[in-house]
Amino acid sequence: MKIAGHPILQFGTSRFLQAHVDLFVSEAAEHGEALGGITVVQTTGNPASTKRTQALARAEGFEVIVRGLAQGQQVETRRTCRSVREAFHASSDWQAVRKRVRGPVQVIVSNTGDSGWILSAADHAALLDDAAAAPLSFPAKLLVLLRDRWLAQPGGGLTLLPCELVSRNGDQLREIVVQLAREWRCAPAFIDWLATQVTWANSLVDRIVSEALEPVGAVAEPYALWAIEAQPGLTLPCLHPAIVVTSDLGRFERLKLFLLNLGHTLLADLWMKRALAADMTVVQAMHEPALREPLEQAWQQEVMPVFDAMGEGEDARRYLAGLRDRLLNPFLAHRLADIAQNHDQKKARRIQPLVDLAHLHVPDLIQPRLRAAMLTH
Repeated sequence: MKIAGHPILQFGTSRFLQAHVDLFVSEAAEHGEALGGITVVQTTGNPASTKRTQALARAEGFEVIVRGLAQGQQVETRRTCRSVREAFHASSDWQAVRKRVRGPVQVIVSNTGDSGWILSAADHAALLDDAAAAPLSFPAKLLVLLRDRWLAQPGGGLTLLPCELVSRNGDQLREIVVQLAREWRCAPAFIDWLATQVTWANSLVDRIVSEALEPVGAVAEPYALWAIEAQPGLTLPCLHPAIVVTSDLGRFERLKLFLLNLGHTLLADLWMKRALAADMTVVQAMHEPALREPLEQAWQQEVMPVFDAMGEGEDARRYLAGLRDRLLNPFLAHRLADIAQNHDQKKARRIQPLVDLAHLHVPDLIQPRLRAAMLTH
């Protein structure tokens, strides 16, 4: 399965990617079931990200600690992730990144955060030129790289695997990039290639990665999932037990988004409104009645009726039973302050769609806790 060079290009340096995609590829490579190494690209000027990029660039491997409860038993393992072979900063190493995408790259992975797909008014079509600097926004960066790839290999495509928590993330990213290509007056043949030869995969990631290790590495729970929608032309970065190719991605999305992610954001909202301890963690919140009780009430009275109306109640209750164990994991120091970052964007993605589904499927359902959370602070 291995391809010469580094066939996986990854946008993002987050601890999540380290304990998810990077670790999966590393573990699969031990059995000859990975495409090859990963090139990481830092897309922001965040100093913490720069520190991680510098550590990743040394290609010495990094530690991922997996601890928690698995089938009722306490587990803790320490694994060395060796899949990242090189790392670049987009702003200073842009020509090197462009060179990589013209060559062996078969899969592009991204996790650019809740605001990562916002376009920048400072980006413009002249950035397509060979000697131009890197665009500011991720979609514009991707457009430049895909055009480079088309010019170098017009007969072959590649797979995009966005990990951002956006419903139908591959479809949405394709629409953004294709529209930008039209605005920049790219060649019609290139725009057609974007739509027909590039595989824009819809995917869903699920793993709680609560802590970063310094300068690079992560602490994660045992549970892990990467659900990817099946489609022609799909190339996976590796084969791994946590990777599921499915024809019904929506079911996985709804379970995670409206139980785990909604639950996290509701806890963070309650924590902020009650001005509780700044360093409170999820497990502490789950033992705090002022937070746990309204969360459980929201799940049972405002979320579950929607799953029941959609014929997915049994799956939802099974997922929720396991989710409680995950949130009560005493080994994960998952801070509510971290969850509360980009709070308004998260509410719009995690709570509002559930309210909309309730209006469609259970129009008489009252959702006071969710509607209160949607109010601006």
